[in-house]
Amino acid sequence: MTIRILGAGGVKEGMRRTAELFGAETGIAHHIEIAPGPLIEERALAGTADADLVVIPRPQFDGLVAAGKVPADSVALLGFVTVGVTVRNGDREPDLSSRDAFIESLLSAKRIIYNQASSGTYVARTLARIGIADRIKDKVSVLPDGKSAMEALAADGSGNAIGFGHATEIRFHDYLGTHFVGPLPGDIGRQTPYAAGVLVASEMPEAARRLIALMTSPRGKALFLETGVLQAA
Repeated sequence: MTIRILGAGGVKEGMRRTAELFGAETGIAHHIEIAPGPLIEERALAGTADADLVVIPRPQFDGLVAAGKVPADSVALLGFVTVGVTVRNGDREPDLSSRDAFIESLLSAKRIIYNQASSGTYVARTLARIGIADRIKDKVSVLPDGKSAMEALAADGSGNAIGFGHATEIRFHDYLGTHFVGPLPGDIGRQTPYAAGVLVASEMPEAARRLIALMTSPRGKALFLETGVLQAA
């Protein structure tokens, strides 16, 4: 038996660790597919998710529950992930001490990199909200997912490129030669709540509920916390 998990990259390491623990205790193997949150929601709505449970930002479950794709009582909060800033090792670090200082760092950067997933969507909206989207549009690179964004940042040779992503995703890719600088400053920062839910079309609904129960147990929360997923106070 194999339980199929379709999840967003922001919490993939926490998913992997809890799924491995679940397998050790139950004998149930797992397969994890990573995709951007908006694409997961789209696939679930279309009935093409091909999974037993999905792990996405909590607000995206509203539409899935309303459409009858996920039972409301199966949705459980896993924790919160901050949107953060990253650079290649040895490159200039942006000033995160205030919104204005960070804006100056963005304006002087040679390249700005983010993804098409939920963290990238938030970054794009934020750049527009602080009034610099048009001024920096020629140096913005938008990649399909967190992994490709981190790879592009690692390969950039400008010496002054700024990348964005969920803190968990950034830290997971430290091996590429990039590092987490810090969360977005002050009032432009955000913590994204992530949750898990069972698909109505699941072939293993009871096992999926048991896995979610482990993810939200003290042991599961500790595993997610180790990967950078914050827990509610």
